[in-house]
Formats: sequence, structure tokens, C-alpha cells
Amino acid sequence: MGDTGRETSHPGQEPTPMPRLALYAIAVCVLAVVAAVVSFASGSWVGVVWILLAGVSSNMAWYYVRKQKNDRAAEERRRQAAAG
Repeated sequence: MGDTGRETSHPGQEPTPMPRLALYAIAVCVLAVVAAVVSFASGSWVGVVWILLAGVSSNMAWYYVRKQKNDRAAEERRRQAAAG
């Protein structure tokens, strides 16, 4: 299946700074913006579709980054509750 963006804990290994799905979404967003610029420059209104795709992919990237931040905070709270 696909990558869910979840991290597994391995001793001595730094966690990834951003989920892989967020990186893919950012790449799609950048490519969609470039495609929209090229489309509008050539006089086509298909660029509107590319702008919509860029919006969706940027929201996906924001969601996965925010989700990882919240998951880390929840894990830290669980550790503190277990230790104290």
C-alpha cells in the first residue's frame, strides 16, 4: 500500500523532518503553479484547473505537516504523563 506518513521509532535514528506525503504534495503544488503559468502564458484558460490543483495540494501539505506536529506533541505529553 502507500506511505501513511507515520513514523516508526528506531533507536539512534533522527525522525524525518516532514512526512513524505507532505513533500510529495509540495512538489505537486510547485509543478501545478508552473503548469498554470505556462498555460496562462500560452493563452489557455486551462491554467484555472492547475491553480485549483495547486490549492488542493498545498492544503494537503499543510495538513500533513500540522498532523505530524500535533502527533509529536501528543507523544511528548504521553511520555511526560508516564514519567511523572
